[in-house]
Amino acid sequence: MAHLQLTPLAGGRGDEMEEVALLGNSYDDEEAAGAGPEEGMRRVQVRVTGMTCSACTGAVEAAVSARRGVRGVAVSLLQSRARVVFDPVLAKTEDIIGAIEDAGFEAELLPDSTVSQPKPQNTLSGQFRIGGMTCAACVNSVEGILKKLPGVKRAVVALATSLGEVEYDPSVISKDEIVQAIEDTGFEATFLQSSEQDKVLLGLTGLHTEIDVDILHDILNKMEGLLQFNVNLALSEAEIVFDLEVVGLRSIVDTIETESSGRLKAHVQNPYIRAASNDAEEASKMLHLLRSSLFLSIPVFFMRMVCPRVHFMRSLLLMHCGPFHIGDLLKWILVSIVQFGVGKRFYIAAYRALRHGSTNMDVLVVLGTTASYVYSVCALLYGAFTGFHPPIYFETSAMIITFVLFGKYLEVLAKGRTSDAIKKLVELVPATALLLLKDKEGKYAAEKEIDASLIQPGDVLKVLPGSKVPADGIVVWGTSHVDESMVTGESAPISKELSSIVIGGTMNLHGILHIQATKVRSGTVLSQIISLVETAQMSKAPIQKFADYVAGIFVPIVVTLSLVTFIAWFLCGSLGAYPNSWVTETSNCFVFSLMFSISVVVIACPCALGLATPTAVMVATGVGANHGVLVKGGDALERAQNVKYVIFDKTGTLTQGKATVTSTKIFSGIDLGEFLTLVASAEASSEHPLAKAIMDYAFHFHFFGKLPSSKDDIKKRKQEIFSQWLLEVADFAALPGKGVQCLINGKKILVGNRTLITENGINIPEEAESFLVDLELNAKTGVLVAYDSELIGLMGMTDPLKREAVVVVEGLKKMGIYPVMVTGDNWRTAHAVAKEVGIEDVRAEVMPAGKADIIRSLQKDGSVVAMVGDGINDSPALAAADVGMAIGAGTDIAIEAADYVLVRNNLEDVITAIDLSRKTFSRIRWNYFFAMAYNVVAIPVAAGALFPFTGLQMPPWLAGACMAFSSVSVVCSSLWLRRYRKPRLTTLLQITVE
Repeated sequence: MAHLQLTPLAGGRGDEMEEVALLGNSYDDEEAAGAGPEEGMRRVQVRVTGMTCSACTGAVEAAVSARRGVRGVAVSLLQSRARVVFDPVLAKTEDIIGAIEDAGFEAELLPDSTVSQPKPQNTLSGQFRIGGMTCAACVNSVEGILKKLPGVKRAVVALATSLGEVEYDPSVISKDEIVQAIEDTGFEATFLQSSEQDKVLLGLTGLHTEIDVDILHDILNKMEGLLQFNVNLALSEAEIVFDLEVVGLRSIVDTIETESSGRLKAHVQNPYIRAASNDAEEASKMLHLLRSSLFLSIPVFFMRMVCPRVHFMRSLLLMHCGPFHIGDLLKWILVSIVQFGVGKRFYIAAYRALRHGSTNMDVLVVLGTTASYVYSVCALLYGAFTGFHPPIYFETSAMIITFVLFGKYLEVLAKGRTSDAIKKLVELVPATALLLLKDKEGKYAAEKEIDASLIQPGDVLKVLPGSKVPADGIVVWGTSHVDESMVTGESAPISKELSSIVIGGTMNLHGILHIQATKVRSGTVLSQIISLVETAQMSKAPIQKFADYVAGIFVPIVVTLSLVTFIAWFLCGSLGAYPNSWVTETSNCFVFSLMFSISVVVIACPCALGLATPTAVMVATGVGANHGVLVKGGDALERAQNVKYVIFDKTGTLTQGKATVTSTKIFSGIDLGEFLTLVASAEASSEHPLAKAIMDYAFHFHFFGKLPSSKDDIKKRKQEIFSQWLLEVADFAALPGKGVQCLINGKKILVGNRTLITENGINIPEEAESFLVDLELNAKTGVLVAYDSELIGLMGMTDPLKREAVVVVEGLKKMGIYPVMVTGDNWRTAHAVAKEVGIEDVRAEVMPAGKADIIRSLQKDGSVVAMVGDGINDSPALAAADVGMAIGAGTDIAIEAADYVLVRNNLEDVITAIDLSRKTFSRIRWNYFFAMAYNVVAIPVAAGALFPFTGLQMPPWLAGACMAFSSVSVVCSSLWLRRYRKPRLTTLLQITVE
């Protein structure tokens, strides 16, 4: 105990607003990179500059994967980003950066990747200093008190070090309450640190000199709760690791400003704003290069195409300057600047690619422009020293580089549009919030405007009408309606009152609300959605493998075709296979063949193939998020297009999940009140929806009211409710798919279905059987109650269908999909519900584990099966299905087992998810067709296949223009998905509305 260590504890599933692991299988082959780092692993994000096509991403992946200790790597061409999971014992971040740079690309470790977000935990480990202990009896006394506290899981106290380590649930008990409990036993207690650590990157205004850095160091060293910090003077940033239980982020920022007397001001760096500025910087850099190239290339083009037709200009350009014409000399100078100044980036990228045995678009550009430039220089020198002036084509290389840069600039702009969904989500978060401040008496007496990024859990915030909710929280005062459409896709405003949950980024419409923040920064629903969408956009759809394969062999094939073109035309010309009239008087067979060869190299475009899939997936995931349909990756998007079966759970999926008791029948001498008390007592510990309905019914019978819906209210009134009417229960057990059993007054009570009763050897009277069958035939569920080995009563319950269930099922049939209903309910009820909703294939009396077996049986013939469930009880089935859809997730959008998370509790989103997948991959196939067709048609045309018949020859500069616009057209094609609209059921079902 002398060296007491704090270790973060893995948490389980929390309450309604508690996150779970967010990112599921989001990557293609690199499962480790997608599923999140394993224990002991570290994940970083690296910005990779210089990638142009799929061959580049493959080169980066290969280089990083080859490093020792790397467990997974995923590279996104569109986001210019790589995510790497590695063992920090075997590899360092410097090794990752070095591997990427060795592969020929620039690499920069992204700040947000080094900033670990706080992990959702149900249990924290806290360290306390305890003074006044003198012997083992003192230790036992403190440990005994601590272990009795609600929410404390474990407590260990060491006499030698006067330290205590306590594992506790912060949602049940706070560190201050633990300190108070220790002090109440007669000892002194001080909280030291906890396992809840966070990292933050702060931007600093006023950090200019080493003196400023020293001042900041002094301030941070004196601050309690700071575990580590690193100051970067060049970037005016500080990375800080701190203990959330000791110090808050707002306190850190305020202390820096106060202690420096206003000299230094800190603000939280937003990684998304930083990424946007990087994108803008890249576009600005590309625009600068384009302007420079245009400024130098237009005069060259003008001297080539216009000046020879103007006598004065022609005479001027033909004047001699030594052995050279002035016009040729000017073109040489201008084009050299374009070739080696503006075009330097192409040479660097091509060299890096070739050095590592890979090829990309830059190699083709360099080959084409260099061939044209070198020939022109040789021709110029030959003419200067021999007097015979062969044609020169300086304008070819200059115009090729200009058009390629123009295409790249448009591509950067277009690719930026594909991530608009994330930008819009980021913009939902308000910049500031109104913090309510308490006076000495604990009343809210003032308000203060603060940066929204500095909100801390527990803060009470004021939300005015027409303003956005700054963080996830619970309403503690006021009533209003909130528009949640921007987050959940739910169009109708949601009523909010005391204890209602609110989501950060949503719009308060009418009344004033006071909310208590529960989740901030990375813990909010909006942050989780952004993270999920971002990860999905980085993932690769399996169809992308085709483009990666083609990209790997594309450039060598094109270079080979270019050489074949040159040799074929040159040999044919040398052998007189075509008339001399095809070659102009100022040209020759070599130049004639060379122009065709250069055109082939320049017109070929591997970029269009590489952009076909990721741009479409990027747009589709963003569009889906706008409609409340969250896709966890390109692989899920691809599988959903081929769905043949959609399996629905009944309760809470096809039905509203709001069961009500419709009838009660007693078969013994007890009265109704006593019967309901027995049943409610047995069901009080159950989480099943039917149990909640029984509790409501019984409570209403006794007190003519409704049970509180808020969990907080239930906790407050639980003891009161128990003392008033519920009986003491022993040996409670929930039996999945059957019901519950327990002991009341020493006698066994069973509440559940027919199976539970018969398995316990209890006879069901004929009267009860008849009543039960009648309920089941009317699509109601019968709940049987046995007490002391005798059936004492029966309750009839119904769960109404969702209003859209019937039309959604019919809509799926119209789409060629077979709906299947799987339920643990009895056959009669299941068939009655299925008949009402229009489903022919019904599987009833299925245990939760049996749903996965049904899915596997449907998958045997290769069919793609989708499962629609609530994501909690249906997790095994969601995981077993090819496409798992968690519906009605609401604020819990992080369900691991699901491939799709449908935020709204609306079945229409099932059709939206499948339809979006089909539209996306229809667009991807069109992109591939265009990219392939472009190269299949363009390369032969550039090679001169039509020249013998039409006399049309494609100049290399025009070939460069075609290549530049081909990739832009593919990105624009993907952007067309932004116009996606959800399918209207009336159209799908061909219903005419009068």
